[in-house]
Amino acid sequence: MMTLAGKKIVLGVSGGIAAYKTPELVRRLRERGAEVRVAMTEAAKAFITPLSLQAVSGYPVSDSLLDPAAEAAMGHIELGKWADLVILAPATADLIARVAAGMANDLVSTICLATPSPVAVVPAMNQQMYRAQATQHNLQTLATRGLLLWGPDSGSQACGDVGPGRMLDPLTIVDMAAQHFASPVKDLQHLNLMITAGPTREPLDPVRYITNHSSGKMGFAIAAAAAQRGANVTLISGRYRYRPRRLCSALMSLPRWRWKRPSRLAPSSSTFLLAAPR
Repeated sequence: MMTLAGKKIVLGVSGGIAAYKTPELVRRLRERGAEVRVAMTEAAKAFITPLSLQAVSGYPVSDSLLDPAAEAAMGHIELGKWADLVILAPATADLIARVAAGMANDLVSTICLATPSPVAVVPAMNQQMYRAQATQHNLQTLATRGLLLWGPDSGSQACGDVGPGRMLDPLTIVDMAAQHFASPVKDLQHLNLMITAGPTREPLDPVRYITNHSSGKMGFAIAAAAAQRGANVTLISGRYRYRPRRLCSALMSLPRWRWKRPSRLAPSSSTFLLAAPR
């Protein structure tokens, strides 16, 4: 297990339902040895209280750019300089748009401008909002600037929809943070890779189908290695036997016919790797 001993992490929490996962995320980061300080948007406080995050982090929570006591010492500058890594989790569509536009209208977005350290964006939103052209453009803008894109996951959502947009599991985020510090060589940054893995299933009729015994391990390993070296990875998988971790973008389980239309899933992919039989 990789450690985060001695690392200083600022967690920026925005206003999405996935904010309920942040106390566990803070706790897991601290278990690995990291110091964690939390900054919240005003909307985030509707989903999780500052007191809860203060209790698990051991630090007062910063939640306002206009707090006279905190800003007397230029709190947003101080937090930005203090951090070895800034993690935005959950990063809503609104926060992603504001960071992409270079706005500094609240504490979290201002920290993103004020820090010289890497910023990791962990998207969390409705699947249609994630697929929206504006959101994809904003994510591409952030990737081009060198921000780290971690996730999202794919699956059932609080609204009842199913698809990409779920925030990554806290343990996965912690693993990715540890991997970031353990991997000084980031020679694949700014590359957008689409990788396929796992078995295909081709229906013959409503009852029968043709498939293969692919485990998906090779595709998952390629995706994890590329993510470790800084690439923004979209992994498209057939039914997988185990859940891959430490991937930088969406994991999608899709039928074969959707694979024939990769432009709908990753229009900005620079490389398409077919690691599974077609």
